[in-house]
Amino acid sequence: MSDVERRSETILLVEDNPDDVELTLRALRKEGLLAEVVVAHDGVEALDYLFARGEHAGRDPRRHPAVVLLDLKMPRIDGLEVLRRLRSDDRTRLLPVVVLTCSREERDLKDSYSLGANSYIRKPVDFDRFREAVRQLGVYWLTLNEAPPAVA
Repeated sequence: MSDVERRSETILLVEDNPDDVELTLRALRKEGLLAEVVVAHDGVEALDYLFARGEHAGRDPRRHPAVVLLDLKMPRIDGLEVLRRLRSDDRTRLLPVVVLTCSREERDLKDSYSLGANSYIRKPVDFDRFREAVRQLGVYWLTLNEAPPAVA
């Protein structure tokens, strides 16, 4: 991969609920969209991965995932704070972030878009609907979307 093209076909799934992690992985597998999925169980793990810190210190921080699927309600650092930090750093300012949450709070919707989320999706409760939502996410973000150029 050249220095110019640093986007990988990786999805960063930031989700603290193990059942939702498993459902998302199952849905991606069923649809044949499972490239590499990195799971971060809270905002701290997500930021460590994206900025190559902690257990991810050896990772090339210029290789961004194709998309971040970000839950909002998490321990340690919540999704809105993760989004705030991503958008305030030149290296991750343009990184595609899809909020994928159970939250029905209008404030979360407004805050997510105000902080620069690319999309906001409420997780459907029914697995078939959830699978379809994940399929559409995968198709769009992994195959159709043109990613912004990486920042060195």
